[in-house]
This record gives sequence, C-alpha cells and structure tokens, in this order.
Amino acid sequence: MNILLLGSGGREHALAWKLIQSPLCTRLFIAPGNAGTMQCGTNIDLSPTDFEGIKKLCTKEKIGMVVVGPEEPLVRGIVDYFAADAALRKISVVGPSARGARLEGSKAFSKKFMERYKIPTASYREFDVTNYADGIAYLQQHRLPIVLKADGLAAGKGVVICQSHVEAVAEFELMLQGHKFGEAGSKVVVEEFLKGIELSVFVLTDGQHFVILPEAKDYKRIGEGDTGLNTGGMGAVSPVPFADEAFMQKITERVIVPTVEGLKKENIDYKGFIFAGIIKVGEDPFVIEYNCRLGDPETEVVMPRLKNDLVALFQSMAAGRLNEVRIEKDDRIACTVMAVSGGYPGSYEKGLPITGVEGPGASNTPERPGGADSLIFHAGTKWQKEGIVTSGGRVLCVTSFAETVYEAVDKSRDVLEKIHFEGIYYRRDIGYEFL
Repeated sequence: MNILLLGSGGREHALAWKLIQSPLCTRLFIAPGNAGTMQCGTNIDLSPTDFEGIKKLCTKEKIGMVVVGPEEPLVRGIVDYFAADAALRKISVVGPSARGARLEGSKAFSKKFMERYKIPTASYREFDVTNYADGIAYLQQHRLPIVLKADGLAAGKGVVICQSHVEAVAEFELMLQGHKFGEAGSKVVVEEFLKGIELSVFVLTDGQHFVILPEAKDYKRIGEGDTGLNTGGMGAVSPVPFADEAFMQKITERVIVPTVEGLKKENIDYKGFIFAGIIKVGEDPFVIEYNCRLGDPETEVVMPRLKNDLVALFQSMAAGRLNEVRIEKDDRIACTVMAVSGGYPGSYEKGLPITGVEGPGASNTPERPGGADSLIFHAGTKWQKEGIVTSGGRVLCVTSFAETVYEAVDKSRDVLEKIHFEGIYYRRDIGYEFL
C-alpha cells in the first residue's frame, strides 16, 4: 500500500521511520517533510492544508492511506473532505472529523464536553467581547495564579499563566481587544490553576474501541529546571515513572472511557488519535487539554517504544477492530533531547549549515551515531545541494534507549555533542526530576 504522511516536524520523521518498518507499506510520501524524512520516503512540496493538491497526489500515486501529523488539517476538515469526495472516499484517513477535532480546535467546546461527561478538569468560565466587563470583574476576584487560554488554535502559544490580577486583566485585554492571538483569541477560557505533575497519554480509537499507546512526559520550558519561556517542547521521557498501573487505570476509567463513550453518544466520527494532557493532582488525574493528534516531541519516544506494526494498527482502526489488538511496548526507558536554534522561542536565523548528521541516502532509518540505542529525528531541517541546513526553531532531536533515565539522557547528550550548527542549544536536564 502507498501511504501519504502529512507534516514536516520531528513527529512526522518518527512516524515515517515507524511506517516504513511495516511490510504493508509499499511506498511512503511525506508532504512536505524535512531532510530526515527523505531517508524514509519521497518528500512532496505540498502544504498539509492544500486539500486540492493532496487529492491530486492521492489520485496520481494511488494512495491507500493518509496519516495526518499536525492538527490544522484535521480542524479544517480534511477527513470530511475525503468522505465527501467519491474519488477519495475509499482512502483510509488517520484522524477525526472536523467535529471531533474541535476537542483541540476549541477550548470552550472541550471544556463543555468534559463537563457533560463528568471528566475531571479544572473549573472554568468563558468570555468574549459580549461579556468583556463580566470577564474583568471575574478576573479581579479570581484566586491566583490564573490560567488564560485562547479558545482556538494558536500554534501552541495560546496559554498564559498569570501571577497577578493586573497581569491577568492586561492579558485578557490583549487577547480580546488587542487580538494577540488573532481569531483564535476571539473567545477566552479562564481556568483554575492546578498544581501537580503532567504527563501525556495517547489513545488510538476506531470510534468504538481504543488502545492506549506508551505514555510520555514532555518538557516545555526553554531553560533547565523548567525555567524561562514556553516552547513547542525541549524533550520527553517514556515511560513516565510516576504513571504506575494504578494511576493509568484511573486515567482509563475516569478520562479515556468517558471520552470515547461521549464521542460515540454524540455521533462524532472519530477514527484517530486522542492526546489527553493529564496533570496528577495528589493521586488523581485531571485533563488539562485534549489534542486530536500525537504530541511533539513525545512521538519521538512513543514510536520507538511501540513494538506493534503501525500500518497494521491503522488498518485495525479503519476496520473498527481495535478491540482485537494488544499493544506491545519496549520495556526500556526512551529519552529524547531537542536541539533548537539560538534565540528560540523568540526570533532566530534559518539556513544555518548542520554538521554531524548524514544527508539523505540509501538508509531507510535515522542514522545511529550513538550506536544501536540512539536515533536522530529531524524537525526544522531542509536539504540543499550544499547539505542539511536549519529551517525552524526546533531543529532535531536525539532519542536514546537505556535501563535508566540518567543513562538515556547521557546517551542523547553524547550524540548531540557531535552535532553542530551556529547557536545550537539543548537542555541537559531532560527527565531531571527522575534522575
């Protein structure tokens, strides 16, 4: 079967690496991909939201399955687009309908959904320009700190944690009156702040049944010790030491089962990933947010730990037979460390030459300069005649296996020390609370 993978980040390189290991995958196309995905298949210069272009590619290359990496095509309705087109209808698409993708595309929708199905989450109120004054009054008497979330997609930057009432009111004004996040901030969700430790839980559902993939914990802050500005993710660890069997059972019973049952009850077409961002408060799980796709950089530790054939897994999902699947995991610890451009998450240069990584060639897997236990996944990279250059803030990451978090982090750092581009920066303390 010919497969099309949409996206261009580290998540997509990890998915591409996993997909081509399946004997069911004949050819893999990645749109648009990066310098790393060129090792796994054919990159196509095509935007993941260019539905007409994707249709032409699917027809030309006889695509049998489309795997959607990022959230935007899902929120914009790529699944519905395929379902409505007679020429595309038979192609299996991994991802929910636009209605299902609202779990990520609208914070207000997801909070109401959780409220309806008694899924534990922080208490909240929502505001827009029509009740702006009520919002100001609410913020002024709210317990600190206060969490403000832009309702729509804001490229992972739509959440602000305010430490004072003055800051909260100023941010609220910037979102609703100053259009800080554009259309995404036309509605604002104000949430109670929950104190605890976070983890990411990944579910694949066929709309009736589900399987839970390896969980992970990611690290958003740019600075060591979780300090500084938020980023798209500086690293991840899987498995998560505090997510023991008893806690994962609570997540399954209180979050996953009611989520899948709720989608079913509301006749929402959902065949794809549910990413539940969980915070452990005391011994109880609360949902911070939903995403309708896999996380990045969590995918870079989840896919290496997943032993199942990914294409076969997606075929079971499409056929509604996930109840017949048993997830198998590598028992070792996987840790990924992300190398970013100097200045990120602020402004940064692009087009900087990268040394220490090989260009596209005969190999179908990420190169392993650290030995059999380390993998390089590209994110913001591009292939030019002169070699590989940077093309984003998060450039690449190194995932390593070991028996302990300390050893896994150490292996990834060893590999990163051999890689260079101007201004390269990475955290050396990923998994620090477990070291």
